[in-house]
Amino acid sequence: MSARVVVIGSGMGGLAAAVELATAGMDVTVLERAGRPGGKLAVIDTLAGPIDCGPTVFTLKPIFEALFASGGARLDDHVRLVPVDVLARHAWPDGKRLDLLADPLETADEIGRFAGPGEAGRFLDFCRAARHVFDTLDQPYLNADGASLAGLLRRAGLSGLPDLIALRPFTSLWKALGGYFQDPRLRQLFARYATYCGSSPFAAPATLMLVAHVERLGVFAVEGGMSTIARAVADLAQRCGARFRFAAEATQIVVAHGRAVGVRLADGDVLPADIVVHNGDIAALGAGLLGAGAAPAAPAMPRLTRSLSAVTWAIAGEASGFPLVRHSVFFSSDYGREFEDLFHHRRLPTEPTVYVCAQDREQDREPGGPERLLVLVNAPADGDLRPLEPQEFARCETATFAHLKRLGLTITAAESRITTPADFARRFPATGGALYGRATHGWSSAFRRPGPRTSIPGLYLAGGSAHPGPGLPMAALSGRLAALSAIRDWTSTARSHRAAMPGGTSTA
Repeated sequence: MSARVVVIGSGMGGLAAAVELATAGMDVTVLERAGRPGGKLAVIDTLAGPIDCGPTVFTLKPIFEALFASGGARLDDHVRLVPVDVLARHAWPDGKRLDLLADPLETADEIGRFAGPGEAGRFLDFCRAARHVFDTLDQPYLNADGASLAGLLRRAGLSGLPDLIALRPFTSLWKALGGYFQDPRLRQLFARYATYCGSSPFAAPATLMLVAHVERLGVFAVEGGMSTIARAVADLAQRCGARFRFAAEATQIVVAHGRAVGVRLADGDVLPADIVVHNGDIAALGAGLLGAGAAPAAPAMPRLTRSLSAVTWAIAGEASGFPLVRHSVFFSSDYGREFEDLFHHRRLPTEPTVYVCAQDREQDREPGGPERLLVLVNAPADGDLRPLEPQEFARCETATFAHLKRLGLTITAAESRITTPADFARRFPATGGALYGRATHGWSSAFRRPGPRTSIPGLYLAGGSAHPGPGLPMAALSGRLAALSAIRDWTSTARSHRAAMPGGTSTA
């Protein structure tokens, strides 16, 4: 008998799970509260066109190639990816700028001109260390269907123990970078990798330096915008046999006799299921928002463990005075104070680091007219408990655009659409607006993200708040891991059922 599957949420994790489960011949229905697939891969429509207001960077292409191959297709036939030569342009209050390039040797030359030949050599040492971290964790952690320390040690084996120790899990990213770079600006630049998972570099483990190697493997712009990825994977899932129901909000995971047996919708409809994949933030499960029966499947997320949220401006306008590339970062003068504000004082930074995504750069664009810009600053994830007061937001807006202007960039907006932590909190209930699940703080943080299996048979977890973590490729990987776990469990259960004899005695 084919298993009946309900996937809650069409974020990248849910989409990837739907592809794998439908390919395995299961009867898959994907429920999505919004009117289109994508989850955090959302867009804001402006007079200049749609602006990506979620993930803006595409990396780890092989994960998506493998996903499309599972569905009998080729990624390159459905999505056009454009390699980005300048990974990011960085600017500091001292007036200096530095480009991080796709070619590490060219980047080393840039760093040599920026900070001297010694720092150039130390950058190449850092790249080798980042590759070692990635290679060490790739199979035994990132691609594993669980995130326990015991499991990692078992998969690595005795021969891999020295490599795990060399990862320096008890050292913060900030401290580890001090061993590679003498120039504080370079330390600041590579410390920013902690914010890719919504964390502080002063508390995140040194293992996050693996992000540097992920970027070395290729950064791409997506023709048509990041939401194109979601549409392409949703189309693939449908070709494999999955059905989608949009504007369909799941309100309860029905649990009976200790296992997940269905999903109740806001309109009262109940979809029976043998397998349920939850692709929402796990905080919603732990908070009981999908029913008391499903709450034990995931831990609640205390406020102080939340990752960062953000304030964003989606702007149709004109940028002048600074040579923007697709990704540009304008650093604050005091990184320590910035994260002290965010995580300890739970307030917007007095002087924020500002990220600007110029989505029309490095791709074809009609001459003239406004361009599409996403401006982002980090914020505490307190949108459910303490929405920004008007005066507080006004100070943040003034500080953000004044900081950009001091560093050479003037933005004249014809239209601006603002998103605050309170807006993200409404979109992602029980998170307070946290965009990356739990913050990755401390050596054990990676093991606190739940794996695909839960304590409730038939209920599985996917998405950026589950293992292996946040980010578009990791969410896709989580969906594949959830699907493969469900397929293995269902196959094992079906086999034992087929082997059962009258009276309940098994021949297995």
